[in-house]
This record gives sequence, structure tokens and C-alpha cells, in this order.
Amino acid sequence: MKIDMHCHTFSSYDGTSSINSIIKRGKEVGIDGVAITDHENTNAWKEALEKGKEHDFKIILGEEIKSSKGDILGLFMTKRIDAKGKSPEYVIKAIKDQKALAFIPHPFHEAEGFKDDILKYLSLIDGIEVFNGRRPFHKGDRIANQFADKHNLIKIGGSDSHYHMTVGNTYTECEAKTLDDFKKALTEKKTKVIGTKAPIKYFFFPLMKKIGLIKKEI
Repeated sequence: MKIDMHCHTFSSYDGTSSINSIIKRGKEVGIDGVAITDHENTNAWKEALEKGKEHDFKIILGEEIKSSKGDILGLFMTKRIDAKGKSPEYVIKAIKDQKALAFIPHPFHEAEGFKDDILKYLSLIDGIEVFNGRRPFHKGDRIANQFADKHNLIKIGGSDSHYHMTVGNTYTECEAKTLDDFKKALTEKKTKVIGTKAPIKYFFFPLMKKIGLIKKEI
């Protein structure tokens, strides 16, 4: 099973694409599902589950939450966490209270990297994102991969797609038939990350949404 573990819809303040476009692109490139991880909201969850069922496409429910020290990614969630600006400890605990998994996305990537020593949170997090398909440079990914190996963390990869044409550029893969199996494989560290960087032209789509050049979902 191949799952893109980090995708944003139009519900994110900087996301541009519809659920339909995301699923269509995912099926075109041959992945089996995506994690919907909009910033500080779960507005797309209901439609994503409905469309995923309709098109036989797996949907992991998630949220990207901006803590006081940087983003925390919750995966396999059941309800929204309203914790923007709270401490990483607070956010991670709220994720784990749902029996969901907590990851730090793009932990060592330039401006979007985590703003604290991740060593402080090793006993709390489940893993980190070791390949981010949106950020254009590989250095942060290499550091993240080495860090995950050193500290025996779960590795995930995702496109961090804010525009549907980049969905599936990066994904996490394992032997699984269901999402429960996939989650189990993650916790047992039986997955692998496959990734390519998105074309640089797509890097600017989030900015275009933020400044109002994109006003309708694509």
C-alpha cells in the first residue's frame, strides 16, 4: 500500500485543490491513498471520506497543528484539535489521547523547520517526516533520515501537496491491505519512504492562495 502522508486541500489557508482533484491525481500516479492534513482544521474530512469510499481510495484523517515551536502532524485522528500556539507537549498529548500518531513534519527544513531541540520530545513523538516533496532542497531530508535512524523513530514521507499535481510525488509504502494494517506497519517500522521533489513552479501555489490570486478550489 502506498500512502501520501501529507496533503492539503482548499480548506487550508494556503491549499488550492479540491478533494476530487486530489483523489483523481492520486489514482493517476498509482498511490492507494492520502492523509488529509489541513492546517488547524478538519473541514475536508467528511467529503474526503465520502469521496474516498466512492473511488476506492484510502483516506487517513489528520491535521497539521502549529505549536509554539513549530508544526506537529497528527495522523489517524478522530476529531479536530484546536491547539494552535500551544506547546509541543500539549499538542502531542492531545494527538496521543486520540490513539493517533504524532510526527514532526519537515523538521530540519530552512524556514519551516522545528524551532526547538527535537531531542526534548523523543519520548513523546512517534516519528518524523524524512522526505518532504514540497521543500525544494534535499539537505533537510538527509538530516531527518539520519536523525530517525539514530533515534529509532518512525519514518514517513509525504508530498506536502498544496496543489493536486504534486500529490503522490512522495509516499510511504508497506505491505498492507487495510489502514489498520498500515498503521501497524508504521508502528513496527516496516515501511519505506519513496520520494521525488515537486517541480519548483508548484512551490509558489500556496503563496498565490495566500495573497488572493487563487480564490476557488482547483
